[in-house]
Amino acid sequence: MRFLVTGGAGFIGAALANRLVAEGHEVRVLDDLSAGDPSRLHADVSFTRGDINDIPKLWTLLHGVECVYHLAARVSVPESMLYPRDYNAVNVGGTVAVLEAMRDAGVKRVVFSSSGAVYGEQAQQPLHEGMLPDPRSPYAVSKLAAEGYLRVMGIRWGIETVSLRIFNAYGPGQQLPAAHPPVIPSFLRHALRGGSISVHGDGKQTRDYVYIDDVVTALVAAATAPNVDRKVINIGSGVETSVNELIEAIGAVLGKSLAPLYIRTQDGGVSRMCADLRLAAELLGYKPKVSLAQGLALMLERDPRFAVAAR
Repeated sequence: MRFLVTGGAGFIGAALANRLVAEGHEVRVLDDLSAGDPSRLHADVSFTRGDINDIPKLWTLLHGVECVYHLAARVSVPESMLYPRDYNAVNVGGTVAVLEAMRDAGVKRVVFSSSGAVYGEQAQQPLHEGMLPDPRSPYAVSKLAAEGYLRVMGIRWGIETVSLRIFNAYGPGQQLPAAHPPVIPSFLRHALRGGSISVHGDGKQTRDYVYIDDVVTALVAAATAPNVDRKVINIGSGVETSVNELIEAIGAVLGKSLAPLYIRTQDGGVSRMCADLRLAAELLGYKPKVSLAQGLALMLERDPRFAVAAR
């Protein structure tokens, strides 16, 4: 098949693009490089630098494409609190631009990378797709709004749409920006350097950490799965892990005891998050294969930033 992956030089996008090429597909990538790195892409991936709201450029890239993976987004919850207009312009406006360009180019399926963050604070776990979302950040609002546009415009324009609510993805190559870095690579870096691991709140808040290979497997399945039009599907590990348990797991894989520094004056976010994966299993045949302990070990093995320090 021929695919376009927006945001395809980012963490998840590059892993997806490389998997698709390895399976024999033709892959085009569009990325503005605000967070992506084209050097991580396989040589057979066709890379174009550009803005997701550039519809003429999208028209060119969509020629002959059978399915779009729309992953281009700004993804930091804390940053979205500071720059909500930017998050709306990219995450919502960019999604509408992709849909308009797909309509004009006659592309009939899009797989959208949404987020488990749309659920917010819920009274029950695990989180299932029938729950009423309660987004707690502009980032989460933008993902939920994008899901709405996909559903409505898909119906109006005859485009098959499927939104995957991806929980806390991690793995080798995950970006480590100076401000608001993702939790797992940030904790690993501090642990390997002998620094303090700072925890917002009491560390009892839970998340669902899902390894990148499992995420990519779900994305690949969503491109051709039947009966997924207008569906929203959770993608996670199905395992609820507290921040304190995560620190213990990192200590175990490193063979050292870690003492976190609790910053109780700062909010740790929603109290609990764990994905209900029954719909993913039914519609995508999805079953996560990599445990947290295995995923952490793979990061130490495959990510040069950590592999050298761990020796």
